[in-house]
Amino acid sequence: MVNLTIDGLKVSVPEGTTIMQAAATVGIDIPRLCFLKDINEISACKVCVVEIQGQNRVVTSCTTPVQEGLVVYTNSPKARSVRRTNVELILSQHDCLCATCVRSGNCSLQKLSNDLGIFDIPFERDVVDTPWNKDFPLIRDSKKCIKCMRCVQICDKVQDLHIWDVQNTGSRTTVDVAGNISIEDSKCSLCGQCITHCPVGALKERDDVPKVYEALADANKVTAVQVAPAVRTAWAEAFNMPEEMATEKRMAAALRRIGFDYVFDTSFAADVTIMEEANELLERLQNPEGYRWPMFTSCCPGWVSYVTKKYPSYVENLSTTKSPQQIFGAVLKSYFAEKKGLKPKEICSISVMPCVSKKREAALLSMRSSGTHDVDIVLTTREFIRLLRAEHINPATLPEEEFDNPLGKSTGAGVIFGATGGVMEAALRTAYFAMTGEEAPADAFVDVRGEKGRKVREFTIAGKTLRTCTVSGLGNAGRLIEDLQAGKVHYDFVEVMACPGGCVGGGGQPIHDGQERAGMLGQKLYKLDDARKLRQSHNNPDVVTLYNEYMEKPLSERAERLLHSNHVKEKNYLV
Repeated sequence: MVNLTIDGLKVSVPEGTTIMQAAATVGIDIPRLCFLKDINEISACKVCVVEIQGQNRVVTSCTTPVQEGLVVYTNSPKARSVRRTNVELILSQHDCLCATCVRSGNCSLQKLSNDLGIFDIPFERDVVDTPWNKDFPLIRDSKKCIKCMRCVQICDKVQDLHIWDVQNTGSRTTVDVAGNISIEDSKCSLCGQCITHCPVGALKERDDVPKVYEALADANKVTAVQVAPAVRTAWAEAFNMPEEMATEKRMAAALRRIGFDYVFDTSFAADVTIMEEANELLERLQNPEGYRWPMFTSCCPGWVSYVTKKYPSYVENLSTTKSPQQIFGAVLKSYFAEKKGLKPKEICSISVMPCVSKKREAALLSMRSSGTHDVDIVLTTREFIRLLRAEHINPATLPEEEFDNPLGKSTGAGVIFGATGGVMEAALRTAYFAMTGEEAPADAFVDVRGEKGRKVREFTIAGKTLRTCTVSGLGNAGRLIEDLQAGKVHYDFVEVMACPGGCVGGGGQPIHDGQERAGMLGQKLYKLDDARKLRQSHNNPDVVTLYNEYMEKPLSERAERLLHSNHVKEKNYLV
């Protein structure tokens, strides 16, 4: 152990610990902007400087290891002065129009500037504005970039996509799309992890809230909104509501208060997804020679985009079943429209998702089974929160309300879609029933849960061994495919989520700088699953009715037309 003193406190930590880590053990939080543990530890911002007794120069605490007998001052006049100057230099190249920034009130640079009492910038302003396609689902505002390199590192080290890179040198150093190409021509999957790990407002999703207002104001449009399972884990955080009040039904009430004509739960469509995908898996298992193995899940558009762009030879391994968002849109503008005597074009189909990639998915040419967009507008969880605030809605004051019918019921299987392993577990519950005629024990497939980047399990069902693999994070997905190509591993069924931890850790979720919250949010979904009376998709009465009245059976001709997609066409976008 190494012994040192930090701000007058005695500290004892293992050798190799940085000063920043050592300070944290005694409750001292050293300010920083660029630091992300194990991802971005490059001292790019020079904000975490501290003074060491007996040394003339300050040092960066995130990269300086402890030494025996050090006396450290984290906020001495010298450290504070250097920190202030460094922040002022950053601000001199930053668009400081905070009132019109999407991260106002949730910006690390804004908070740091206020904490340091910086109310004027003594350096010449030099803000670079680089053109960007504002129709693309991911928006980069170069005027706000602080060159912290977090986006570069999260994309390289975690997602292994290498979309961002450093350009130019010296004072003109900046970050842009790698290879001098446009973002549209890159292999960006729109996972949005660069957005949630940016400490400022340099990266954000395209703002589609104005489109919602336009639809709500159109007397000739029937507005129907669906909300994804993962959204319910985080939507109420901005309103400081206790967990027991932040319920699904209060969320439904809040959506209805905004003015939507119909409010639905995407978990219903997740149950439909399982009906199709589980039966697709069973068909493949019965005719193994006719298919490529393993079968990949296809409900994550970031993952589907990744495969089509980076490993196109594996597109045939993808399940053809659409994502729950798109299945709901297709059912809404066919089955539901007929029941209500509406034409598809009379319905504005809106979704609230924890994901940025869903914006692009909704615009695919292959997602127009109703003859028009099956989903017209996609909002992230963050946009939903902004919409509630704009409407001056306080969810805590609302009574609980049910989702609308006939597409309102869902099971626990549909709810857990938002956590890594959830799709796998939900599909296995239904596959088990189809193969044995009996319900699986409640804990039969819980081993697929967990935050581990790749989790392998085998299950024996009706005498057959099913080899499964659950993966989250595109970096892990890439390593999986490399192992498959090399013949190192063999699986029957593989679930992949683009975002680490699954949709609960999606690029459209509320941002908590420096925190990885997917594991905690995923547990909320499993609690909801435990509380559900119905926990298997095939037992959802609304799903049973849908098939009896309209789809006939899973994989029927109508189901194939409405609920399935040819992923080879995935790159054909409308935006």
